[in-house]
Formats: sequence, C-alpha cells, structure tokens
Amino acid sequence: MAWDDGGAPVRVPETKVRALLAALLAHEGRVASADRLVDDLWGGAPPGNPANALQAKVSQLRRAIGRDRVVHQPPGYRLALGPGDLDAARFRALAADARAATGPKARAALLAEALDLWRGPAYADFADAGFARTAAHALDEQRLAVVEEHAEARLDAGDHALLAGELDDLVARHPLRERLRAAHLRALHRAGRTDDALASYADLRRRLAAELGLDPAPELAALHEAILRQAETPATNLPAPLTDLVGRDADVDRTVALLAGARLVTLTGPGGVGKTRLALAAAARLAADQPDGVRLVEFAAQRGGAADLAQQVADVLGVRGDAPDAPAARLAAALRDRRTLLVWDNCEQVAEAAADLAGTLLRAAPGLRVLATSREPLGLDGETVAAVEPLGPADAARLFTARAAAASPGLTPDPEAIARICACLDGIPLALELAATRVRALGQRELAARLADRFAVLTGGRRGAPARQRTLRAVIDWSWDLLSVPERAVLRRLSVFAGGADLEAAEAVCAGGDVARADVLDLVTRLVDRSMVVMAEGTRGPRYRLLESVGAYAAERLAEAGDGPAARDRHLRHHLALAEHAAPRLHGADQAAWLDRLDAEAADLRAAFDHAAPPEAARLASALAWWWLLRGRLHEARAYTAAAPPLVRDAFALLTGDRPAPPPPGEDGRALWLHAYALLHAGDLAASAERNALALAQFTAAGDDWGTAAALGLAALLAMYRGDLAAIDRDGERSAALFARLGDRWGELLTVPPLAALAEIRGRYDEARRRQRAGLAIARGLGLETEVAARLSGLGRLALLANDWDAGRDLHERALHLSASQGHPYGELHALMGLALGARRSGDLDGAARHLARIRDAYASSRVGEHLLHAELGFLAEQRGDAAEAAAQHRRGLALARALAEPRALALSLEGLAGAASLDPAQADRAAALLGEADALRRSVAAPLPAAERFDVDRITARITARITAARPATPHDHPPTPG
Repeated sequence: MAWDDGGAPVRVPETKVRALLAALLAHEGRVASADRLVDDLWGGAPPGNPANALQAKVSQLRRAIGRDRVVHQPPGYRLALGPGDLDAARFRALAADARAATGPKARAALLAEALDLWRGPAYADFADAGFARTAAHALDEQRLAVVEEHAEARLDAGDHALLAGELDDLVARHPLRERLRAAHLRALHRAGRTDDALASYADLRRRLAAELGLDPAPELAALHEAILRQAETPATNLPAPLTDLVGRDADVDRTVALLAGARLVTLTGPGGVGKTRLALAAAARLAADQPDGVRLVEFAAQRGGAADLAQQVADVLGVRGDAPDAPAARLAAALRDRRTLLVWDNCEQVAEAAADLAGTLLRAAPGLRVLATSREPLGLDGETVAAVEPLGPADAARLFTARAAAASPGLTPDPEAIARICACLDGIPLALELAATRVRALGQRELAARLADRFAVLTGGRRGAPARQRTLRAVIDWSWDLLSVPERAVLRRLSVFAGGADLEAAEAVCAGGDVARADVLDLVTRLVDRSMVVMAEGTRGPRYRLLESVGAYAAERLAEAGDGPAARDRHLRHHLALAEHAAPRLHGADQAAWLDRLDAEAADLRAAFDHAAPPEAARLASALAWWWLLRGRLHEARAYTAAAPPLVRDAFALLTGDRPAPPPPGEDGRALWLHAYALLHAGDLAASAERNALALAQFTAAGDDWGTAAALGLAALLAMYRGDLAAIDRDGERSAALFARLGDRWGELLTVPPLAALAEIRGRYDEARRRQRAGLAIARGLGLETEVAARLSGLGRLALLANDWDAGRDLHERALHLSASQGHPYGELHALMGLALGARRSGDLDGAARHLARIRDAYASSRVGEHLLHAELGFLAEQRGDAAEAAAQHRRGLALARALAEPRALALSLEGLAGAASLDPAQADRAAALLGEADALRRSVAAPLPAAERFDVDRITARITARITAARPATPHDHPPTPG
C-alpha cells in the first residue's frame, strides 16, 4: 500500500505494476537491475521486447507514485526513499528505540507504535513471489519478536488483565514459539487462569516432543514450576493505594531500574515529598518478580537498636524461633535461600540500627533486596541513594488540582492561584494535599494569599494519616526533633539567606556561640543528609538553600531563640565585604566571573539592604553600582541608591526616566562618568559631554587607565550622535585598545556601536559586520541579553543595506523577542523600527504599517524617535499614493526637526514633503524646490550621512526626481539634486 504526502492512499493499477513496486520495495532503496526486474515480473515467459515492456511498467508506476520516486540508475531502477518513507524502516527504528527505553511503560508504548504500522501481511499478494519471499519472511519474524517483547513489557508494567486473551490466538498460530508461550503462561496465571496456564504448558511440551523430539527450555520449565508452587504471584502486605500516584512515573521506573542492579536502595528526601508512596509503587511493580514475596515494614514508631528492628521484620515475615535474644541471626537464616524484597519505611530515626541490620541480612541472603525510605542515607557500603525531588510545576499543579477537585466537587481550577500555591509549597506532595483540603473553605485565591502563614492554614485534613503527617508543622517537627543542638542552630541561621548560600557565606553567618566556623561544613553536610537543606552544584562549588516551608519554620525557631539580630548582622557584613571586594574586579579580566558571582548573590544583596543602617547602605550601593549598570538592574538600583553619593543616585534616576535637578560635579571621577553616561541615555548630549570631559580630566591626572578608557568610549558615542567621524575614530580606537589591554570585555563592547557605525558610514560593511559580531560574542559571554539584542539589531540593519530582507527580518525578530523577554522597551523599539524599515523597503507595505502602528501605540519615544516614526509613516503613505497623509506626517516631523535643530532631520522631513508634493504633477515645481532645500541642508552638515540613511535618501530622491521629470520637461536650470 502506498500513501501520498497528505496521508491519502495512492491507487497503483494493474498487477504487474504493483509487482514492480513490491520488487523495488524488497530492495529498500537499492538498485535492482533491469534483468532482475524482468525476471521478477514475467519469470520464464518474458515479453517479446523485455526492456520496452519494463519501461512501460516503470512509466505506469511513476504516474501513480510520482516521477521522482522511481529513479533510473544503471544497471536498472531504484526507489527514492527518504527517512520515514518506508514502514519497515520505521518499524525497526521504533523497536530499537523501545529496547533502549528504561521503563516498561515507555517500552510498551514504543513497541505498540511499531506494531501499529502493520496493516496486513508483509508484501500482501506477493509474499510467495520469489523476489519477496525472503524479505517477507524476515519481516514476519521481526514482527513476531516485537509482539513477544511488547507482551513482556506489558507484563512488566502490570498490564496483564487483557493480555492473556490477546495472546490466545497468537499462541494457537505459533504454538512452538517458547518466548511467546512464556509470556502467555505469565499472563494467564496473573489473570487468575492458573489451570489454563498449566494446560498451555502441557500442550507445548507435547508438541515439542512429537514434532521436534525436544523438551521445553529450562527457563520455561522453571516458570512452570513457579506456577505450580503458586510463586508467580508472591505473598505481599503492600497496602492498596487509595489515590493515583501523580507525577512519579519516571521516578518509579528509576527505582525499579536501581533495584535491578543494587541490593540496597534508599529513597531520601524531605518530609512529605512522597518517598513512601514511591517505594510502594516500585515494590508493587516488582512483586511479580519476587518468588518469595514483597513485605512492607514500617519503622516510624521504632527507637530501638538492630535487634528490635530485626524482631519487627521477623514478625512481619512470620519468622518464628526459640532464640529471642538473637533475632537478627534467626532472620538471616530464614532469608538465606529466599528471593525477597523488603520495604523499610521511615528509617531516619533508626538509621544506624537499620544500617547494621541491613548489612547483616544482605551478607547472609544473596537473594534479598531492601528498599528503604529515610530522610537521610543509611550510610552502608553498597547502598545506592536516590534523592526524591519535589514535583515540578506542572505535576504539582496536576496533583493539587486532582486533590482539590476531590475535596470540592465542581471546582473550576484557577491556574494563576494554583501556580502560586504550588510554588509557595515547593511542590511537596503532602503539603499540596493538605492545602487541597482547604479549598472548599477558602477558595483558591484566598488560600494562596494565606499561605504566608502556612503553619496556621495547613493544620489538618488527613485523619487517616499518621500523626506526624496530619499538619505541615508536624511534618517538619518530626525532622527537627532528630537534629542535634548545633544542627538546629545552623538550620535556624540559614533562614536569613534569601537566595541560598555558598560555603563561605554559610560559614560567615552560621558560626557563632555554640557553633565554631570550622564545624559549619560538617553540620551543613549533615543537614543535607537529613534532607533539611537542599544542596546544588554551582559554578563555585556547592550552594545550600532551604525549601520555603523549612525556611519559614527555621525563621520561627530563629526568632524563638533570639538569635535573629546577630545572624542578620553577620549576613550584612559578609555581603557588604563581598560587594566591596567585587567592585574593582568588575573592571578587568575577571569581570565575567564576578558578574556571575554577584548574580548568584542577588537576592541576598537585596536582603542585606533591608537590614542595613544608612552608612552601610551607602557603601553597599556604591559598591554595587557597576554591577547594576552592567546587568541592566536599573530600577533595582534606583530603589537602593537613596543613601548613595548624589551623582550615583541621580545617574540611576536618569537611567530610569526621571530628570532630577543637576547635582554638583563632585570630585569622584567614576561617579562623574556614570552620571555622564546616564545623561547620554536620557538624551541630554551637551550635559553628558560636559560631565564626561570633567571625568576624563580627572582620570588623566590620576593615571586611571580604566577611567580614561571609559571616558574616551563615551566620547566616541557622543561623537557618533553629532556626526564627528574624526572623534569617533580617534577616541573609539584609543578606548578599545585600552579596554583590551585591561581585559575589560564590557568596555570593549562600549566601543562597538560608534566604531561599527563609523565603518558603516564609510561603506566598510564587512568591517561593520565584524565589529557587530565581535560585540555579539562579548555580550553573550557576559550574559548581557539587552546588548545581545542591540547587536542583533545592528546586524539586521547591515542586512537591510545589503538588500537581504529575509536575514534582516530574522535578525530584527530575534532582537525583538530577546528585548521583550528582558523587559527592555528601547531594544524592542529599535528592533520594531528595523522590521518596519525592512518591510517598507522590500515592498511589504502592510507589514510596515503593522510595525509602525505598534511603535506608535505601545511605546514612548524621544523626540528623535518620534521624528523617525513620522518620517516612516510619511514615506509609507507616499508609497501608497496618499499625498495628504504623507504631507501631514512629514509636517509633524518637520516641527519636531525644527525643535531638535538637527539639519539632517530637517532635510529628511523636507524630502518627505517633496515626495508628497510630487504625487501631484501640478506641484512639480514645489517638489523640486523642497528637494533642493533638503539637499542644501545636507550639504551644510560636515559629516557624510550614515550609509543606512543615505540608502533611503538615494531611493527617495530618485523616486521624486522621476516624478518631477515625468511632470514637466527638464531645463538646463533644473538639475536633480545630488544625494548627500
């Protein structure tokens, strides 16, 4: 059967043509010789002219499936097949993927998908033809092997209820396939049809003896024996779950896989994370493969030693004896020849005793496996520890919604409130289930709001649960009670961290009183082992944090102990020292590393401000100013610089859109420079140049190379705005060289816009692209996403100059998306204008109109930006033939250009008015006069036009001139003006 690209069946007429297709398919894309194909189609009775007859059949096949599909290639023909075109190849690929999958559910799903590709026997009507017989037989064998694998995967996943009936017919058709028969026996027995299973085995044994003179394989005989002993479904005391296990399929698969290779697996994690449910689900999955059963032993009430635990395990297993003083030895002897899985739940309070007992039993009983749950590892040789993590956002929301709907029938989920609840409760299943019971009384939004006082809200709702799991506080109390006094002190003090702590910070803040600094590492490690502290690998080593609920609990304990002020003071002093140590290192070769270091501490730097007195706050703000600037954290800086030096404070006010009264110049060159940089971004070029000159003088006198490079870089930017090419060249190159020598990558990035613009103005587009790409690499290396967007827009502008509309659109769209994700409206505006320019220049006038309307309606802009918007709207209206709208837009632009007193802006508006006038042949003289006035203005500007602007000038001037020429004959006194 063949299908077209849309999935519709393709009719292949005439038997010989279908036979040709089957013969080519048997070669799976390889060349089949013409002689072979003739023999395949006509056998020993070929037609009079075999070559012509074959060509006729090939032509018919091409008409049916497409000419390009049947390729002539000496010495014959082949099918042109792409990946996924041939069902047989897809079938084999899916089977291979299934064999590589870890969990039985995933394996069964992939195998089912592979089997779904079969729509009948291989090669159908031609299966007995000589050319297809071998291929058809091979495919049928592969199909049966996958059927057997699929049955085994379903059995491993516990899906045996329907499988037995499905296999009945297959076994009848293939009675001697032992692997298929084994799956059938297991399915029958598990479905409660033990007599049928035994009868099926007897049938196989009889057939093998009669037809082949053989006995069943040893593995099948062992399975038969196990069924006779009723061992295929072993004894178990696992409780039946009352609710579905949500979001843990991968964890169950992982646990089952771990137990296949390890004899002691310990599931660790914080209280309420779902260790017990996960262990029970994994044990239930494995129950059928444990000939001597699976048993759950709950240690929550235990406080004794290894002998007490051994007695409890013996009681659960029903092991009796006359030596009450040696229960461990008696238990070991009873388990020696058994293949048993023991699930030991809640081992944390008896971890040492549980480790002793596990060691004794595992050494004595090679067929024994132990799956333990504990808030800390048992610490035994050979133990495999698997951390059970909280649920991710999607699974946490699914669990909460399911439990809330059960408690409040008819519930309409509120995704926003549910997301807040799940985040607040860290995705801990027990906390989510406790919260779900409160929805009926509080509703979802009120519950989310009240979780700030979570211990008062989550106080009940699980009457059938153990006392330690009935409230959120009880869950954490259980772990707290197991801690030593020093461990409690460290846990309390860790609650002052807002974003986690590296080891250095933990030592600085948690040491004090009864805790020595040298002991903090060991104590924190023990808290990690006890699942009270979460550890993650950072770029500088481990970082430690508390889950939200543990943090809230520890903060309460900190207040009770009266230790809060001292811990917060140590926290402030540590982060102030860190910030002041980092500040000078943000200006050199280690810049990227220190930016990352401060990024990691961002939440705690804000927390330090919250409990800093004014002098410390001022020091902290001064030290962090450069980090705030480089990372674009301008509003954060504005919030924390009230106590900073006036120039720093006012610089961030300017950068966030305020215009404070000018502060006195002051004496600090770097603060002066920062203020000048902010004035540039606020559009006050004259004041920026004045401040920058003062800063440059101070830097030069002090021999401050970094400051000199920064001032020269800012001077180059200012020169770019006023069109002073010589100053761009001079100051930009000096700045770039100084920054390169200092290893300051951000500084090098500062010089990219003016130097790239200079290359663009001079027509050196390859150089401009090279500089923009170098800037892009620097921005990416430093993680400066807004600068990445700016460089993408710069490259997009260059693409437009090369008439590469597709590349320009792609680059500007990437810049727009990135700027939006960073909340950077200036970058969005710049990218949108690039999209509008590209659309208009490429003839997509509707696209240009959409982009310009978005700019007009959604973004505030400077007067320069407003002028450009009116100019673009005017040119767009002109290209659409709307003279009135074009003139109106350009008149608005002209008013702004006069206020700006910028000759090129005035010229652009006059040119636009000339274009609008040229739409009316009667206004040809007026259009020519306006065009001449624009040309004269441009000639008055010392610097040439930027290439991108000249690009528009050339096109617009040519268009207007053509209209003027068409409206009236040219005279010797009416020469078209030369573009500037």
